[in-house]
Amino acid sequence: MTVTTACPPPPGGGNFADDGADLRLFEHIARELEDKGYCLYTGGLSEGLEVILSDQIAEIPERDFRPARIGRKVARRKNNSIRRDTISWITGERPAGKAWLDWADALRLYLNRRLFLGLNSFESHYARYGAGDFYRRHYDAFQGESNRILSLVAYLNHDWQPGDGGELLMYPGGGGRAPVAVAPAFGTLAVFLSEEMPHEVLPCRSERLSIAGWFRVRPIEIPLS
Repeated sequence: MTVTTACPPPPGGGNFADDGADLRLFEHIARELEDKGYCLYTGGLSEGLEVILSDQIAEIPERDFRPARIGRKVARRKNNSIRRDTISWITGERPAGKAWLDWADALRLYLNRRLFLGLNSFESHYARYGAGDFYRRHYDAFQGESNRILSLVAYLNHDWQPGDGGELLMYPGGGGRAPVAVAPAFGTLAVFLSEEMPHEVLPCRSERLSIAGWFRVRPIEIPLS
């Protein structure tokens, strides 16, 4: 298995502190989604945003992290044989969380104009994996629902080294092609189609920090006859 190095910054540099640089990144993501159904990127967030998000996850009290569950609504349940991370939802109450949600909303609006995706909401959480934690192969879209359209992951691990584990393993084409392994190094960004990309998190050998988010559409309501 080869760990993939994410794409380098586009022409114009990798500092996304200005609107023009953000637009170059957003266009790069749109093109990659069109061509492959996923985008891997290093330096996808401005350095300042990555730093405050990294600082914020370190400051969140232990009590605010909850064991992650699988499933949706009444089917939600904890299953340590499938998933072992802990999560803390991002509400925008803290400055770092608000900055992240604002950035994601700008991406949402751009992709709606560029790809006509009809995305109208975004949900996101911090995720923390300890040594031995993992997440078995799965889709982000829930069975019987089609409201999660696009998945977004940002990694906050300053000191990740080969051998630390915790790689994101993606299966393009639903698993019909060779898997793509992504190192969870600081500044790496992964964006992919939720309903078309099965993926997993390989077992960690040290702490792994990230943000996961999903762009959604409203489910279609069929009127009763």
